[in-house]
Amino acid sequence: MVEKSDTKPFDLEERTIKYARDMFEFVGLRPKTLVNIELVKQVVRSAGSVGANYIEARESLGKKDQTMRIRICRKEVKESRYWLQRFEIEGQVLQGKRQKLINESSELLKIFTTIVEKIK
Repeated sequence: MVEKSDTKPFDLEERTIKYARDMFEFVGLRPKTLVNIELVKQVVRSAGSVGANYIEARESLGKKDQTMRIRICRKEVKESRYWLQRFEIEGQVLQGKRQKLINESSELLKIFTTIVEKIK
C-alpha cells in the first residue's frame, strides 16, 4: 500500500533506517554539555521511531492503521528535526552534518506528507 515517490527512486524503508542511524551517529559526535545530554534522549527517541513506524506501516493490514503509522512517522521526523536544531554545536564539520540531517528530515517530511495525502 505504501508507495514510492515517482520523482526519486529509493527504498523508503532503507532511507528511514539510515536517517535514524545517521542521527545516532551525529549525537555521538556532539559536545557533551548539559543541554545536549537531554537533547540526545529526544533525538534518539524520535529518530528511532521514524524507522520503526514506517516498517510497521508497511506490515500493516489495514488502511486506518497504516495511515496512523505514517502520520506518526511524519510527526517524529518533525520532532527529531526540532530537537536537532537545538544542539549546542561548535565547528564547521558538526554544523555541516547537522544541516545535512535537517535537509534529510525536510525531504522525509515531504515524502510522508505526500503518502498521507495519497492514502486518504
